Amino acid sequence: MIELNTQHKNLEPHQILQTTLEMFPKATLAFSGSEDVVLIDMAHKLKLKPAVFVLDTGRLHPKTYQYIERIREHYQIDITMTFPDANAVEDLVKRKGLFSFYQDGHSECCKIRKVHPLQRILEQYPAWITGMRQDQSTTRTEIEIFATDPVFATENHELYKINPLLNWTSKDIWDYITANNVPYNQLHQEGYISIGCAPCTRAIAPNQHERTGRWWWENPDKKECGLHR
Repeated sequence: MIELNTQHKNLEPHQILQTTLEMFPKATLAFSGSEDVVLIDMAHKLKLKPAVFVLDTGRLHPKTYQYIERIREHYQIDITMTFPDANAVEDLVKRKGLFSFYQDGHSECCKIRKVHPLQRILEQYPAWITGMRQDQSTTRTEIEIFATDPVFATENHELYKINPLLNWTSKDIWDYITANNVPYNQLHQEGYISIGCAPCTRAIAPNQHERTGRWWWENPDKKECGLHR
């Protein structure tokens, strides 16, 4: 991993993506329904077809669902919608109601709706590709481009995590989207920058950090849903 990261630290994301899919032809690409669409566009231009999936928590914004369908049609790709366990969701809502995360934090809800479904789907793949960037959060500054996944790898399943956009900024992302006419989630035009579940995402002011609109009632240092460490 050290050698790979040294070789790729100054390369462009599309070059990192190409290397990744040469090393792991069966890697999967996580699509959040947000600006990480640039990875799908890069793969399309490289004529590569990684398996793309979305974590459908059941609480995404309607415009995010519309956007996912638009991407499916625009790139003519299959997108796997991965759902949480219905019994676990039913139990959570029965015990705590629909909006318990406003009182006791988002950890339990995210674990049921995101972490466990992600764990299920990643068991099928040797590597996954994410749209993580260092500038998104203070918790992401130590992340590498290539790494063994610290959350989902197990003794019986060696799992690699690749972050081609790690060194890009939000401006880099939007410069690419504009230059390449990449479709984007219409919520971005309404002041939403970092987009997650509808109850946990809100629009922000132009001078605010993009993660300000996520779990805004919690400590900024705890703004991860359990998928990334």
